[in-house]
Amino acid sequence: MGSKQLQYQVASMRDTLFKQGYLDEQFVQLEELQDDDNPNFVEDIVKSFFQDSVRSFNNIEKAMESHPFDFEKLDKYMHQFKGSSSSIGAAKIKEESTMFREYCRQGSAEGCLRTFQQLKKEHAILRKKLETYFQLARQAGPTETACRSK
Repeated sequence: MGSKQLQYQVASMRDTLFKQGYLDEQFVQLEELQDDDNPNFVEDIVKSFFQDSVRSFNNIEKAMESHPFDFEKLDKYMHQFKGSSSSIGAAKIKEESTMFREYCRQGSAEGCLRTFQQLKKEHAILRKKLETYFQLARQAGPTETACRSK
C-alpha cells in the first residue's frame, strides 16, 4: 500500500473517531503540541492514560466491594479518572464518568455498577481503536494530513 493511501486511511480513521463521538477537541489540542522534536507525543500521552487507567479501575472496583458503597470515595476516584480522560479528549469515556458521578450524588449503587460496566466497555473500544490508529499512523509516516486533518 502506498504512503499516500496510508495517509488517507489515517486521516479517514481519525475523522471517524470524531464523528462517532469517541474523541473531542482536546485531542486536537494535544496534536497541536506534537512537533518534530517529539513526533510521538500524542501516542505517548494516550498510552500513559491507558496504563494509568488500570490503577484507577482497580481503585474504583475495590471501593465498590465495600457495602454500603462509599459514594464520596467513588466520586473522588471517578473525578480523577474523568480529568484524565478529558485531558486526552476521550469524549465517550468522559460522558460515562459524568454519569457515574451523578449516580454517586444520587446514592445509586445500581446506577454506579451499570455505568461502570459501560465505561469499561467504552474504554476498551477506544483503546483498540487508538492502538489501530497509531499503528497505521506510524506506518504512514509523518505528515500534516495524517496528524492534523479536520
